[in-house]
Amino acid sequence: MTSGRFIVFVILGVTAVFGATLWWANTRAYYAPLEVVEIAVQRPDGALVPLEIVDAEGIDATTSPLRFRACFTLSDDAPLADAAPYDDATPLIPPAWFDCFDATQIGEALEAGEAQAYLGQRNASRGVDRVVAIFPDGRGYAWTQLNGTLE
Repeated sequence: MTSGRFIVFVILGVTAVFGATLWWANTRAYYAPLEVVEIAVQRPDGALVPLEIVDAEGIDATTSPLRFRACFTLSDDAPLADAAPYDDATPLIPPAWFDCFDATQIGEALEAGEAQAYLGQRNASRGVDRVVAIFPDGRGYAWTQLNGTLE
């Protein structure tokens, strides 16, 4: 084997290891299931109103405020009457293994008016809002997204 081929194989090997590590870091590392999922909506006056939910599962990570996702069923929709609606809700795609959260389907339902988005919490982290989407059948989803205040 010539030294040129050896160098090419080393470069390819390092690239493959780097690619696999990058994939793992973005889809598997740092995410942790939430033991307790608490969802609230924010009223126009700023008060947070907790939602009564069942069958909740969620994931989050300490490495980024944008990694929070949750799926749940709403057991009482009364707090939504005073909740602040959220414009420009854009569900972020979760890791493939968190299969209860389909960002594409949620986004299409929001655009079609089949689901309603509410402000979960303004600036849950600096520059990041928590958004809650509720379907008429009680299915609910929550995520965090940038709110444009960091410009």
